[in-house]
Amino acid sequence: MRVRKLIDSLNYAIEGIIYALKTQRNMKIHFAVTIIILIFSLFFELSRVEFLILLLTISLVIIAEMINTSIESAIDLITDQYHIFAKIAKNVAAGAVLIAAVNSIFVAYFIFFQRINPYTQWVLHSVRQSPIHITFIVFVIVIFATISLKAYFGRGTPLQGGMPSGHAALAFSLATSISFISESTFIATLSLLMALLVCQSRIEGKIHSLFEVIVGALLGTIITVIFFQLFG
Repeated sequence: MRVRKLIDSLNYAIEGIIYALKTQRNMKIHFAVTIIILIFSLFFELSRVEFLILLLTISLVIIAEMINTSIESAIDLITDQYHIFAKIAKNVAAGAVLIAAVNSIFVAYFIFFQRINPYTQWVLHSVRQSPIHITFIVFVIVIFATISLKAYFGRGTPLQGGMPSGHAALAFSLATSISFISESTFIATLSLLMALLVCQSRIEGKIHSLFEVIVGALLGTIITVIFFQLFG
């Protein structure tokens, strides 16, 4: 009987994880990033302490997101009306997720930055083979390519909505150009964060879907890399 109850409890717990993964967009992002980080960690000789800290950090983010989901579901069950205390509860839970996520960024920085810095410097130095004015040319080409694709897919306007995201394309194009010109891992990281913030704002504002933003980001990055290689 006890074994049966233990199995039932385990099933309920797994069902909770699956529900959060199916219904919560942020949970899907956390799981995707977790898989990427764990695979990425295989290429570096992490100590046991570093690997333990990495696992604890990942677990903290996922746990915080699941608690946030459970709090939101409980509040929605109790009332569907706006209430100041319901808002406070949801905001505090979301704040806990934010703190866990920011902490994970710092942990990843301290664990991986020194290890990837030599490789990053080599890649940036190898790819960057063109004068700075190429950046302006790439910027214009990305704009025309984005508008052309928007016209082809026939959704949205040249400046808002549609496939792909023009803001994401331009943000990642500029971030890539800055990375190659500066040849600095730190500056490249800051540029990438700024580009990601632009993408996040387009998704949160419901102007673009995640897929449209990803396509735009890839478009801007690929065009920029190709031009920096071809016109060196």
